Amino acid sequence: MTLKELNIGESAVIRTVGGDGALRQHFLDMGVIPGAEVTVVKLAPMGDPMELQIHGYELTLRLADADQIEVEPIKSRSRKHEGPKSISDTEHPGLGESGKYHVKATEDPLPDGMTLTYALVGNQNCGKTTLFNQLTGANQHVGNFPGVTVDRKDGPIKGYPNTSVTDLPGIYSMSPYTSEEIVSRNFVLQDKPKAIINIVDATNIERNLYLTMQLLEMDVPMVLALNMMDEVTGNGGTIDVNRMEEILGIPVIPISAAKNQGVDELIRHAIHIAKYQERPGRQDFCDENDFGGAVHRCIHSVCHLIEDHAEAAEVPIRFAASKLIEGDQLMMRLMNLDQNEIEMLEHIILQMEKERGLDRSAAIADMRFSFIEKVCESTVVKPKESKEHIRSRKLDRILTGKYTAIPCFLGIMLLVFYLTFNVIGAWLQRLLDLGISSLTDVVDHALTAGHMNPVLHGLIIDGIFTGVGSVLSFLPIIVTLFFFLSMMEDSGYIARVAFFMDKLLRKIGLSGRSIVPLLIGFGCTVPAVMATRTLPSERDRKMTILLTPFMSCTAKLPIYAFFVSAFFPGKGGLIMVGLYITGIVIGILVALLFKGTLFKGEAVPFVMELPNYRLPGAKNVAQLLWEKAKDFLQRAFSVILIATVVIWFLQSFDLRFNMVEDSSKSILAMVAGWIAPLFAPIGLGDWRIVTSLISGFMAKESVVSTLQVLFHGGVQSVLTSLSAASLLVFSLLYTPCVAAIASVRREMGRHWAIGVVLWQCAIAWVAAAIVRVIGLLIF
Repeated sequence: MTLKELNIGESAVIRTVGGDGALRQHFLDMGVIPGAEVTVVKLAPMGDPMELQIHGYELTLRLADADQIEVEPIKSRSRKHEGPKSISDTEHPGLGESGKYHVKATEDPLPDGMTLTYALVGNQNCGKTTLFNQLTGANQHVGNFPGVTVDRKDGPIKGYPNTSVTDLPGIYSMSPYTSEEIVSRNFVLQDKPKAIINIVDATNIERNLYLTMQLLEMDVPMVLALNMMDEVTGNGGTIDVNRMEEILGIPVIPISAAKNQGVDELIRHAIHIAKYQERPGRQDFCDENDFGGAVHRCIHSVCHLIEDHAEAAEVPIRFAASKLIEGDQLMMRLMNLDQNEIEMLEHIILQMEKERGLDRSAAIADMRFSFIEKVCESTVVKPKESKEHIRSRKLDRILTGKYTAIPCFLGIMLLVFYLTFNVIGAWLQRLLDLGISSLTDVVDHALTAGHMNPVLHGLIIDGIFTGVGSVLSFLPIIVTLFFFLSMMEDSGYIARVAFFMDKLLRKIGLSGRSIVPLLIGFGCTVPAVMATRTLPSERDRKMTILLTPFMSCTAKLPIYAFFVSAFFPGKGGLIMVGLYITGIVIGILVALLFKGTLFKGEAVPFVMELPNYRLPGAKNVAQLLWEKAKDFLQRAFSVILIATVVIWFLQSFDLRFNMVEDSSKSILAMVAGWIAPLFAPIGLGDWRIVTSLISGFMAKESVVSTLQVLFHGGVQSVLTSLSAASLLVFSLLYTPCVAAIASVRREMGRHWAIGVVLWQCAIAWVAAAIVRVIGLLIF
């Protein structure tokens, strides 16, 4: 039978794994290998995908993929290793004491003053971001990896100025399945960090050590950080750290990144192994006695075959050999083998497959997991079911329940919007707005008393304070919304949303994983576009990018709030929710259009791990909010400030640079007048409205600042409530800001970026026209 046919609660042992290519390799890397035992935990509310327990963790995959995995039912799972009978309590070795682990060190340490560079590598949800924040504090540089918009963070270790830690994306293996895996692999192979800090979730050690095996093969000095050890010991488990060091050949440090326990010892070992270039003492994980030693002989034969090629390409030979056996095409191109060597390689692999009884990829994955099992059996006393896992199971009965999942999600999102726009964010906004108004009055009086030049006075008060100040007052709303989104993501809830939304999103041509970039789009389109890099399919990535502008970003909140307060007082929450729903509905319609035209085909397979629910760390959330607030303030005092000053200048002077009394005779009025006729059919033909929308291309917040500069008597004197409704819908849908378009250009190219601008403006115009027609018919 196949895995798809198993019922909830039933167990089976995997016999064969079907499929081919990168997806099958990804399944194998996740532990879905012949001989592994699985139990079906639950199905998503809509019946697809399914959640399995395998190797002590929860994995989700679609029924269509599960149908390609042949299994044999079993009454109960037999592999319940109980660990060693006793655990060594000897003192942990100090720096340079390699008695417990055999290392390959250079004769001379690296010279003083040389920057020690580190790659921080680990699975998703293993606490990597928390550890990075503990290592570097607030002294971080955020950017992208060269050539791709995969998020990259760098920073020195606190107290060690000649160090640099690069936080690599969370990955499960070094196979080229996603952009993150390729970026991480290339960073280690090409940028050649002096050492690796590999963080492992000690509560899910079997799953996490698979990546460790591959990192050891890369022959880079490495220290292993066993994170969440407080949870392991708190639930009755323990790990023999000294024995694990002896088996793996690297220092192993138990830590709790969230509580900052063991981090100082981790730093001392990381500095030491990098300084003295202490490379892993072990890279060979194949047992020559297992199954006649077929895998052992194959790996070592390939190592001999490619030795000169690996040296020329500056790639660790053991890592190259394993990847070639798996069929890794990127490594094949890098090795540059001639035809005779390619044929010999194929013969070696075919002989191994014949002797081992497994295909090449499955044999390598099985070799690694067999070694991991031996490590765990001799070093890990498994804890009883953790409090965190029990809590997660109870929460999932409601949050991912068949009849409760989607209502809970909608309820949570409505609560987030209500608290943001009507309670917390609104209260903080009023407070900040009061402060800005008071400061503006003080400066205005001071300039008047000092008989400041009227032109300069107008620039400072009408241009800078009125324009930028009105945008700054919306900072609390933006930070509040990011706070809630960050809590949802860090707690593990967003992964559940992807799980139960997958079948629904598949109907419009996407996978559940796309929900994460789309939800981030409610915060800002720029990181939403960047987040699509986590999608392994080029088709899904492009389609998701084109849909993110329909998710109303926080930069549009100032526009909504401004017009709601001016035209629809007391109905803010209702109109805000209506705008968000409108964006989502139009996005769905556009997705259906794309599915049948530009992006025909099936969505990417859905394979992901569901982590335990955890309370987000206060430091992590604070760090994220500071980054978002800083980014907003930088834009407010750069792009928005420049836009405000430029708009003020253009509306204050004519073509001969004479200051005008009536702004309708200004340069701006003349330029906007050429475009205004296009907007007349949707009730937005006033040149000042057109000008504000043009300025919104630089930054959406500047729409409000421009209106504040241009309308001294209030916008109500020009627009009706119906025209305001049309403008709200147009603002919701028209082109994203220049920063977002730049992100689209980096991801998809110039032609796509231009297309997004024109496409969004066309959709916005049509939607606004529909609103106006309906309004005229009703009222």
